[in-house]
Amino acid sequence: MQIHATVSELRHALKQRGRIVFVPTMGNLHAGHLSLMRQARSHGDTVVASIFVNRLQFGPHEDFDSYPRTFEADCAHLREAAVDILFAPTEADLYPEPQQYHVDPPPIQSQLEGEFRPGHFRGVATVVLKLFNIVQPHAALFGKKDYQQLMILRNMVRQLALPIEIIGGEIVRAEDGLALSSRNAYLKAEERAEAARLNRVLHQIKAAIQAGRRDFSQLERDAMAELDAHGWKTDYVAIRRQADLQEPQPGDRTLVILAASRLGTPRLIDNLEVIADSA
Repeated sequence: MQIHATVSELRHALKQRGRIVFVPTMGNLHAGHLSLMRQARSHGDTVVASIFVNRLQFGPHEDFDSYPRTFEADCAHLREAAVDILFAPTEADLYPEPQQYHVDPPPIQSQLEGEFRPGHFRGVATVVLKLFNIVQPHAALFGKKDYQQLMILRNMVRQLALPIEIIGGEIVRAEDGLALSSRNAYLKAEERAEAARLNRVLHQIKAAIQAGRRDFSQLERDAMAELDAHGWKTDYVAIRRQADLQEPQPGDRTLVILAASRLGTPRLIDNLEVIADSA
């Protein structure tokens, strides 16, 4: 696996490399990331990963400084996953001058995750567009765990007419259903045992919807109450349309249940797609 830090080195390495498939990450890789890397292999000739902890998408009181940085272990994982090239820039490499041009997503950026992390999706969209311009991939993979991020980036690519196929990778979970995340490392032992409740609550909502319930607001409130009764501090549980993450209208069937809740220090997110009964 080749490792490059500068834009010029990377662009030189990518010449004549056929169809390029890109998987951007912030490092501290787990099985979910590696699943994307392996999936990428089936979509092109050259798999490029990046590791960059992007300051622009962290709020002033979030964990930018303490975010786990495990570069050597990450490199070993990427080699095992047969990644061809790793782009690992420093902040000086990626932002050689203050970033004054930004991508400003539509109002969905201020809902759900964006309500609790102001500016987050602006920072994500800006760095991803910059990475796309550097790597110039034919396809890029993002995990469905960050469902809102995937939708925003997919729409950005479509509206800016970028020649990039955006592919969503399914959530990789632990045996008890917990979605794998770099921030799971923050969980204490007793919190880790409790953490699987988040996914169980989503499955309860899915079962209720498939059984015909349409009182979505009540389902959301009940789920939040259950989590908070077991020591969580819940930001939201929301039932939305998959296509645009807006509130369902009568007749909408293709839905997604999204949740974000804090358990101790870490803030965990998860989602579950559901097709409602047509009746």
